[in-house]
Amino acid sequence: MTDILIRNVDDDTVRRLKEKAAAKGKSVNEIAREALTAFVTQDKAKLWAKADRLRAKIGKVTGDSTKLIREDRDDDEPYR
Repeated sequence: MTDILIRNVDDDTVRRLKEKAAAKGKSVNEIAREALTAFVTQDKAKLWAKADRLRAKIGKVTGDSTKLIREDRDDDEPYR
């Protein structure tokens, strides 16, 4: 096994991680390991299924956004 040190984790993330660990009766390390493992082991079938669910929720998108994209791209107004 290898140890990983993660620096500069924001306070809110640490708080939520601790809350999740306490709620599940696990250590912060266990919860972090589970999260890392889940992140790197998602397979393509699950990701496509998630994309399909999102597409079904959004519904059919109609129209052509090319004009809007070009207007945004060519606009000299600074971003807000």
